[in-house]
Amino acid sequence: MTQPLWTAVDGYFNDSLGANDAALDHALAASRGAGLPAIAVAPNQGKLLNLLARSIRAKRILEVGTLGGYSTIWLARALPEGGRLVSLEIDPHHAEVARKNLAFAGLDGVAEVRTGAGIELLPKLAAEGGPPLDLTFVDADKPSNADYFGWALKMTRPGGMIIVDNVVRGGAVVDENGDASVQGVRRLAELIAREPRVDATALQTVGDKGYDGLLVALVKS
Repeated sequence: MTQPLWTAVDGYFNDSLGANDAALDHALAASRGAGLPAIAVAPNQGKLLNLLARSIRAKRILEVGTLGGYSTIWLARALPEGGRLVSLEIDPHHAEVARKNLAFAGLDGVAEVRTGAGIELLPKLAAEGGPPLDLTFVDADKPSNADYFGWALKMTRPGGMIIVDNVVRGGAVVDENGDASVQGVRRLAELIAREPRVDATALQTVGDKGYDGLLVALVKS
């Protein structure tokens, strides 16, 4: 099993099951052209996020880590009439690219990108009140995973979901002496293991983005 085969399989299913279109392709191309790192979710992962959001009829979505807005587009497209998405991005350049990509996709009316450190923006978002979150997607700096998860849990309704990307780290997650990103994932797993309000699992994945995985947590009733 090699990377070229994983990429080919992803390409087959993306083409067969519909995970590409002009707006999504534009977002990736514009991000590359603006010098953003090529670390957006893969097309099939984006569609999975969209399906999960639709499956719980998510009306209020939070994303921590916007990059160029590729995953933001997938999530915003899942929103029903009156839905809202807020995405947090620490890098002003990335945030501006994402806003343009959302506008190109016709989603700037429902998806808002806020610029700043997530750990500083999340308390402000919580203080705004309003309806609880239905779904949170965390794809930002890994050492802060547990902090982001904690804030998301405070704001998420029972029956809502919290999804965290890049939790396998190419298998390095099993190394108790791993780097800061690995330690961030392990702290998150330890937090969830002690948290009675959620039920969670993690999946290993291979594909266009290599060997990694994601964690999905359901907030209990």
